Amino acid sequence: MELLSPDMLAFLVVFGFCAAFIDAVVGGGGLISIPALLWTGLPPHLALGTNKAASTMGAITSFVTFVRSGRVNGWLIRRLFPLSLVGSAAGVLAVRQVSPEILRPLVLAMLVLVLIYSILKKDWGRENHFAGMTTRMLVLSGVTAFGFGFYDGFFGPGTGSFLLFAFLLLGFDFLGAAGNARALNFASNIAAFVFFSYFGLVQWSYAIPMGLSMIVGAWCGARMALSKGTGYVRPLFIVMTTVLIGKQVIDLWK
Repeated sequence: MELLSPDMLAFLVVFGFCAAFIDAVVGGGGLISIPALLWTGLPPHLALGTNKAASTMGAITSFVTFVRSGRVNGWLIRRLFPLSLVGSAAGVLAVRQVSPEILRPLVLAMLVLVLIYSILKKDWGRENHFAGMTTRMLVLSGVTAFGFGFYDGFFGPGTGSFLLFAFLLLGFDFLGAAGNARALNFASNIAAFVFFSYFGLVQWSYAIPMGLSMIVGAWCGARMALSKGTGYVRPLFIVMTTVLIGKQVIDLWK
């Protein structure tokens, strides 16, 4: 394994912490960690695999933190977690056959709708109105978990925002939606990480130090969200969704 210079080690640690801090609450950490890995000179496919390896470490930390706080609906997540896992695995296999760039215009449109709806519904997500699941809602939730799991393995940008939005639609408040979204995002990260590792697309000398810093960043981010409440999560969600939209627009015009 490559021995990193102190400067490179510090670079990976700082950017890993920042990415995981944001990602633990509303997703979008890849907007920080992937460019950071690309700046180190890693080719794109290796940067993506290395990012998944590192971000999985942060994802399990934020997931466990939210579970311990009681903000994750165990009954629901036990049923949706495997679907997100399988969906992500299918997405990783599919991306080897089809370019994910075909999704970029659709993703941009969806992010814009999510942002507009979240801004206009000012009191949305302040309180938990989740009252259980009907059979129809459970089936739709299962399809959504599989679909966004597939999307995360296939393309990825905005997965955290889409998952959080989906749980808000079910009636959860922003903290509950964030906790449940982290659980499904953890599932999709595991599958993608396993497949990227299998195909030899992880630079472990970069992934390990970045992943360790992501553990700390994810814990700090989740704790901050739990202590500050929905008044902190909602504006952060809006800001990160706006940033994601800007990133997609820039990429479309390249």
